[in-house]
Amino acid sequence: MSMTVFLAVIGAALMHAIWNALIKGGRDKMLNMTAVIFGHLPLLLVLLPFTSLPAPESWPYLAGSVALHLGYQWFLITSYQWGDLSQVYPIARGSAPLIVATISVLFLGVVLAPVESIAILLIGCGIISLCLVRKADGLRNGRAAVLALITGCFISAYSLTDGTGARLAGNVLDYYAWHTIGNIMVFGLYAHMRRPLILRDIARGGKLAFFVGGSASFIAYCTVMWAFTNAPIALVVALRETSIVFALLIGVVVLGEKLNLIKLASTMMTVCGAILLRFSHR
Repeated sequence: MSMTVFLAVIGAALMHAIWNALIKGGRDKMLNMTAVIFGHLPLLLVLLPFTSLPAPESWPYLAGSVALHLGYQWFLITSYQWGDLSQVYPIARGSAPLIVATISVLFLGVVLAPVESIAILLIGCGIISLCLVRKADGLRNGRAAVLALITGCFISAYSLTDGTGARLAGNVLDYYAWHTIGNIMVFGLYAHMRRPLILRDIARGGKLAFFVGGSASFIAYCTVMWAFTNAPIALVVALRETSIVFALLIGVVVLGEKLNLIKLASTMMTVCGAILLRFSHR
């Protein structure tokens, strides 16, 4: 993996952690998620004049990805309603690289070097081990864990779909622009059906999620889609999930959460995996 792709995906991981923290940190998870998705609009309007329709070969993947993103977003909201950020985020994000790597090797003909396989395993195990951390009441939340794992399955599915679709589109920006349009329309319709006054509520109390979260989410996934076309999907997904390290830092520094031994060990394991990925040769 080249230094350019490596740094781009690390930057995307930081932005991903920021918008997830905004959703979890707010009282109204549905409001914040909708604000983040509608917050894609300002940058989308800047991007649209420089794009056109993607190649027809990518359209089935585009439609499938929009549907998968709706499932991902619904399960993420529900997971955050039941569980803590330090439980939901690691399971959802940590399971994805392991699933994607397995499918890529078994069904898509991807061949990973031994060091790359070890790096993916380190990142996945390091992140998932964070689910061993107990809540303040000393209990674990089984329902949140199951919901987070389902969320991880959706992450894996849309990552593989978008990785293939972006390569077939001819231009990754064309694919991402129309993907964003579809996502806004589909999730916007769902949100309106759930809460007809959701746009009014965003104007009143969702400005931070709209402007900061929306921009961070837009740039993060646009960067990841570009990386999908320049490196193996499994490696990009694994490196992207180092966002949990940034989420932990935000939790400790900004939210005042405690950094215990399990969190520290898991973080170091994840960082070691990221370093291995950087120095793997392809």
